[in-house]
Amino acid sequence: MKGLLVAAAALLAFGTPAAPSIAAEGMPGATVRPDGSTAPGDRKARFEQWCQDNPEKCREMKAKVEQRREECKANPEKCRAELQARVRERFKKADANGDGQISREEAQKGMPLLARDFDRIDANKDGMVTLEEMEAALKAHAGAGKGKGSLR
Repeated sequence: MKGLLVAAAALLAFGTPAAPSIAAEGMPGATVRPDGSTAPGDRKARFEQWCQDNPEKCREMKAKVEQRREECKANPEKCRAELQARVRERFKKADANGDGQISREEAQKGMPLLARDFDRIDANKDGMVTLEEMEAALKAHAGAGKGKGSLR
């Protein structure tokens, strides 16, 4: 189960959301925070709206999520290893200059959700996020029992 929590934290904090993004400005009553993110309730409302608009795709996605959840329960080590590989690959793609670190600018271009929590993840406050800092933030987040959402 812990592997699933880490996977959820990584995907939601640094990857792509499960459902297509819907601009908060386009949703009645949606609120946008100063950092450009939306409140968790807004994300849930957008997801529910997306499911209403795309019922077949929503069922397929939910079935895949449930299948993956069961796979991770059966083999958490495999899921953890797959997650680590995906995190490293995303990090490598976002590291445009290949120096092994992600600047705020690289994060904004390649990992916008990392950019949102950049100051929190940059543990040594050098203006760069290393893979180790990112993995430590994910581990701390999963250890806090949040399991989903941003690294807040």
